[in-house]
Amino acid sequence: MSLDLVFLWHMHQPDYRNHDSGEHVLPWVYLHALKDYADMAAHLERHPAIRAVVNFVPVLVEQIEDYCRQFELGRFRDPLLRLLAEPDLDDLSTADRALLLNACFRSNHATMLTPFPRYQRLHDLYNLLDREGEVALHYLSGSYLADLVTWYHLVWCGESERRQHQLLAELMSKGEGYSLENRQQLLALIGRILQGLIPRYRALQERGQIELSATPQTHPLAPLLLDFQAARESLPEAPLPLAVEYPGGRTRVATQIEQGRQSHQRYFGAAPAGMWPAEGAISTPLLPLLAAGGCRWIASGQGVLRHSLRTQGIRDEQAPYHPWRCGAAPTLTLFFRDERLSDLIGFEYAKWHGRDAARHFVAQLEAIEAAAPEGATPVVSVILDGENAWEHYPYNAYYFFDDLYALLEQHPTIRTATYRELLDRDPPPAAATLPAITAGSWVFGTLSTWIGDADKNRAWDLLCSAKRSYDLVLSSGRLSAEERARAEAQLAICESSDWFWWFGDYNPQGAVASFDHLYRDNLRRLYRLLQIQPPPQLDVPISAGSESAQGGGAMRRVA
Repeated sequence: MSLDLVFLWHMHQPDYRNHDSGEHVLPWVYLHALKDYADMAAHLERHPAIRAVVNFVPVLVEQIEDYCRQFELGRFRDPLLRLLAEPDLDDLSTADRALLLNACFRSNHATMLTPFPRYQRLHDLYNLLDREGEVALHYLSGSYLADLVTWYHLVWCGESERRQHQLLAELMSKGEGYSLENRQQLLALIGRILQGLIPRYRALQERGQIELSATPQTHPLAPLLLDFQAARESLPEAPLPLAVEYPGGRTRVATQIEQGRQSHQRYFGAAPAGMWPAEGAISTPLLPLLAAGGCRWIASGQGVLRHSLRTQGIRDEQAPYHPWRCGAAPTLTLFFRDERLSDLIGFEYAKWHGRDAARHFVAQLEAIEAAAPEGATPVVSVILDGENAWEHYPYNAYYFFDDLYALLEQHPTIRTATYRELLDRDPPPAAATLPAITAGSWVFGTLSTWIGDADKNRAWDLLCSAKRSYDLVLSSGRLSAEERARAEAQLAICESSDWFWWFGDYNPQGAVASFDHLYRDNLRRLYRLLQIQPPPQLDVPISAGSESAQGGGAMRRVA
């Protein structure tokens, strides 16, 4: 008996750049790179017998490289990095002071603030003055702001980086009174970590430890670009946008797939063999486009498999534990996420002692192995974000991964693998056949997280209107080749799934407001690139609560 375990760690952030100014509106790309992408590479480097798939969304990699160029040139287009480098924090503008005070406590306080008494003291002092109003906050000096921006970056450094770099330990021990030299040293180290990130993952790939996969270029919700009616395959009564369809969706999906593959090859040296479609969202019409785009495999959510089997009247107790194929794309192999095991890591084990959680996880795998039919080798897919869960763990999940990977390295019958490795075996794991896919995603097996809510549907209608204008202008021939390319790149940004994910009353209004504003800014820029006056409805927040909400933070989402 044996079991093949595939970890797929999905690295994803949308495009946070204002492409007119070049400024990064939100800092989550470099902060997650510094903390989570660096740690995930380090865990694998410490445990060379562990195999895994690491999925990078191309627009994320482009932003990481953008940050690397900022460090090379010494000119920072991210406000937080610029303020970390600012020599005189006593003479900041009101806007810059407000930015530091609003941004530099934005984290999981239980694991990233409370454990550090000097940082906690900064927060206590802020709260004390904030109760007295804005005038009282002006008592906070440049020295306070220097300590604040330094601590914020220190707590966003990965646990593995803290153990490797003496500078981080020294600065955390110092605790306060950070000089300009201290901040410059920290800034330089952040630059080195970011600049080494993509080479580290390339090295892991080149030595065969990981498989690097991709997502279409800007993380579009492909089944909905192809057909809004896909939402009703799992939820027949789902309300839909006023627009009947997204214009030219099939061409846009094919283009996003191809651009994603080209971008991935440019950064990682080889085209990906497979893809995690955005949000694990798939549909029957999407599969041939992925196969035609060169994909040998894709992965999706177990809920999609469950709904597809129910629709087809198929019973298969081992359904999540072997590959599948679909008649619409017979060369494409489908793998499905084990919801329970993935969610244990994403949502539950953060509350456990790391070693207990690791042992429990391995015991669950052993139970799956024992329940398999004689002679069968189960394939278990554990798929989740490689970024958002870890800040809920003590020490950014350092001890959990150390214990888990060590147990798996030593296990006699559980083998970690990659999807490409499985397909290259002779013979590969046997795949069963589905006549069709019931469209859905990793979230509940439906598409309701991105469509069906009034605000989400309004966001789609605004995008459809912009796309119709885009098509008319391009068909007129009045744009140059360079102007067309800029407009197409901006359209791709507007097609990202993230804008639609954030709308809805289940998300914090401050965060919704940030993404609402950024989405409408992106649509306005698309109209300007088309040389059309943006319509006035883009001046009105999509979400009613966004009008008064300010700020915004990282929302926990674990795919």
